[in-house]
Amino acid sequence: MFFSKLYAPTLKESPSDADLIGIKYLIRAGFVRKIAAGIYTYLPLGWKVIKKIENIVREEMDATGSQEIMLPIIQPAELWHESGRWEDYGPEMMKLKDRHDRDFTLGPTHEEMITAVVRNELNSYKQLPLSLYQIQNKYRDEIRPRFGLMRSREFIMKDAYTFHADEKSLDEYYDLFYSAYDRIMKRLGLKYLAVEADSGTIGGKGSHEFNALAEAGESTILYCDCGYAATDEKAEYKIETIKVNEELLPMEKVETPNVKTIEDVSKFLKVPRKKIVKSLLYKGKKGFILIMIRGDQDLNEAKLKSYYGDQTIQMANPNEIMEEFNVPVGFIGPVGISKKVEIIGDKSVEGMKNYVVGGMENNYHYKNVSPGKDFNIKLFTDLKMVKRGDLCPVCGKLLKEKKGIELGQVFKLGIKYSNSMNGVFTDEDGKSKPYYMGCYGWGISRTLEASVEQLHDENGIIWPLSIAPYQIMITVVNFSDVAQKEIGLKLYDMLKGNGYEVIIDDRKLSPGFKFKDADLIGFPLRITVGNKIKEGKVELKSRLSRDKKEITIEDTGLLMKTVEEMLKNYNPAEKIGE
Repeated sequence: MFFSKLYAPTLKESPSDADLIGIKYLIRAGFVRKIAAGIYTYLPLGWKVIKKIENIVREEMDATGSQEIMLPIIQPAELWHESGRWEDYGPEMMKLKDRHDRDFTLGPTHEEMITAVVRNELNSYKQLPLSLYQIQNKYRDEIRPRFGLMRSREFIMKDAYTFHADEKSLDEYYDLFYSAYDRIMKRLGLKYLAVEADSGTIGGKGSHEFNALAEAGESTILYCDCGYAATDEKAEYKIETIKVNEELLPMEKVETPNVKTIEDVSKFLKVPRKKIVKSLLYKGKKGFILIMIRGDQDLNEAKLKSYYGDQTIQMANPNEIMEEFNVPVGFIGPVGISKKVEIIGDKSVEGMKNYVVGGMENNYHYKNVSPGKDFNIKLFTDLKMVKRGDLCPVCGKLLKEKKGIELGQVFKLGIKYSNSMNGVFTDEDGKSKPYYMGCYGWGISRTLEASVEQLHDENGIIWPLSIAPYQIMITVVNFSDVAQKEIGLKLYDMLKGNGYEVIIDDRKLSPGFKFKDADLIGFPLRITVGNKIKEGKVELKSRLSRDKKEITIEDTGLLMKTVEEMLKNYNPAEKIGE
């Protein structure tokens, strides 16, 4: 490819509305263009990288025995009503009506669709297990599309689905796809962690995420040297049992004017945050739930939703609380609250006595409140957001923390969809049973930006060799110079003939501009054809190093060997860190 023919308009400055370095570089280097919030066009360089990512994912999917299909993007609402997710999925679902006023969605995911496709023909145990996958666009109406391609409204995703006669077969395929995802990460050339994860709106039990490590990542990963690792939505911790020997004190209602936050209550009443219990009111399908959690801890909403199996659960808004309970949100508490409200406690509260809670009256709190004496907690469960420094649930050592970008996730769906959508087969005994299902997603377009978030420097992108748009850039300093042009074209033909992806910079621009573009775009290897040809030499420079190697033009064997060795030793993830 001649650079003068390449449609890759580079920019000197980053767009003002780009919030992360990855999307800034992708726009500046001419890989993508933003059309609207969360909507992007892939230019030729960007699309080349996307296709390379797709090919790696596709090859690993094919290696598992999975078969590629293509499902409709537009999905009828009836399927989602069958599964119960039409309302559960939330406002991120892009809904539309056709001219006959029938409801549809632009598919955010395809569990319902794939179940509907196979349930009429996949009817015997002899047809199981079955594995199908697709690579296509998905749509989610993000409330705040941000972080470029990592949280966009239209994105490219690979999703695979497996069908099984029993849990043992599902477990085998889960491990098969887990290993395939491990290979994908290695082939992409990224540093990563595979961690336990929450299933979220997809549902089912058992899930792992594959995260590319990057400071810009949305995922917070808690991990331990013993090998334990999980996202903060899923992470558990070693719970230390609290034994309180203090005597029960009489409950006391105290005036706390304009004191609403935990910090304010702590200062006003001169009690530590650990002796204050937050009362957090949530609302789900079955009504109001009051969560009790220690004042120095944070609630993990993913754990709460998982416990109730209800993804619609959300914090009650202040107006709703005032209308229902006639008390401002900062003073809600468990003492005297309606019996219709279910009260559950985080493990941090279990065993505590004589603590502070909201007084169920404006500007009042209760002191010396104890469960069993002043109110009842239905049960205690782990609802805490685990943080760095909490104890590892496996070995008890202090947990560490990293940031990551989720690229792939594997799920054990079980019979969630087959059961609700009548996806059944006949087993060996002639009995009708729902299939066990697995689901395996990979963010193709996310991977494009995640690579840049992890691998870059102050000059631009540093592509892993496996997904670089071109492996080699030949920079001809002065293409009008007959000798430079001749050598440049000779090298171009020779390298292409040996199977390398090469681009030659034939533009009539200054050398400095060409060198900056080469670094910005991120070609792994740059060969400079300039004034050194008077000495019969060209310069070879890796994107990872400032060092240059001079090779005699006539010694083509040495030149090709040097190119081969430099690309073989090119491993950005190892050399530039996380």
